Parts: sequence; C-alpha cells; structure tokens
Amino acid sequence: MRLLLVEDDKKLAGYLKKGLMEEQYAVDLFHDGLDGEYWAKEISYDLIVLDIMLPNKDGVAVCKEIRHQGIITPILMLTAKDTTEDKVKGLNVGADDYLAKPFSFDELIARIRALLRRSQQYHPQQKTQLLCVGDLELDPVSHIATRAGKRITLTGKEYALLEYLMRNAGRIVTETNIIDHVWDIQAEQLTNVVNVYIHYLRNKVDKGFEVKLIHTVRTLGYVMKENDRDD
Repeated sequence: MRLLLVEDDKKLAGYLKKGLMEEQYAVDLFHDGLDGEYWAKEISYDLIVLDIMLPNKDGVAVCKEIRHQGIITPILMLTAKDTTEDKVKGLNVGADDYLAKPFSFDELIARIRALLRRSQQYHPQQKTQLLCVGDLELDPVSHIATRAGKRITLTGKEYALLEYLMRNAGRIVTETNIIDHVWDIQAEQLTNVVNVYIHYLRNKVDKGFEVKLIHTVRTLGYVMKENDRDD
C-alpha cells in the first residue's frame, strides 16, 4: 500500500518513514503543505498522514482542499496541539482521525490499519485495485503476487521493490530512486544491493516465461513493461 506522509519536522518524518517502510508500506514524504497537496491530487494514495503545522499551507487548509477536489482517501492528521478545538477543526474539514504528538509508533500503526480497514469496508472496490503488468498481478492489500495465476513468494524487500516497479510501470527508475523508496538510506551506503534484488525478482517473476517484464535500461536504471527485450 502507498501512503503520503506530509510532516515538516525532518527528524520525525525520517523516523516515521523508516518505520512505515519496515511495515511494508510504500511512503512518499514531503515537508511542505503545497507539495503535499499537489501530490495528493496527482497520485491515488491508500492513506494520507498529514501534519497540521506545515510551511506555506497548513494541514487544515490542505485537508479542506483535498476534500474539495472529491478525493476520499483516508486522512490521519498529526498535531502538537491536543485541544478539542484543533480536533474539531480538522475533523470538520474532512480528516478521518487525529493523533496528538508525542505519540508511540505502535499507536500510529494501529490507527493507520484501522483507517484502512474502515476505508475498505465503505469502499469495497478498493480491494480489487490490483497492480497489473501483463499477466503479473500484485494486490497491495494482501501483498499477494501472481503471474499467470501462479502465486509468487516474496520477502519483504522483494515485495517493496516489485510494488515500486509496478507502480512506475513504463517509466525508467534509477538505482537512486529505488534506494530512496525501498531502503530509505543514502545511496552511497549501499553497493550493488539493487542489482542483487533485481536478480532475485527476475528469478521469481520472469524465469520460465517467454515475455520478460523487468528490463535494464543501460546507464539509466530499470523499467517494468510488457516487452520481450531490454533497451
């Protein structure tokens, strides 16, 4: 599942993103209200975690605009102010839940899971929004991958990498892009980890199939597409 995290405290944001990725969520992080609003409109996220105190545009205004655009993605608001007035203000503009700082990461995860369950109950069509490339299917809710109807067993990192490639199907992603989204550490801290995991995925996704889906684009990176040759 893909989450949008908008938090201006970079230390806290980094901690939350790392923890969420360890829980097998794909996370896009922004520190500015306008950036968060823009990407909330551009990409169909499964859930948005939105701080109230943001530069350029505060979280309440961002939430209000998201709902004004007809976007029904669940929104969990974060704030340093644990007051009834702030909670009511956020809920009145369309937030689904509210979490006051400081909070435990376990509570954040519990609230995210509860919101996702609630969203799937009210909007059951979301359960069938599979990611598909050719005959490869990935269910972001159950984390089940299949190709030609046969289930593929994946480790946590293999799943995260496959989901990232499939969400960007047809677009070239660099090794740096992959490291940022799947490992969330500086690229120079890793050596050939991307090549290794691409090799693992190819063995599970492409081996035994005439049509290959994971392709190397020389000097640029990788692309997932339904094509039988590399560029």
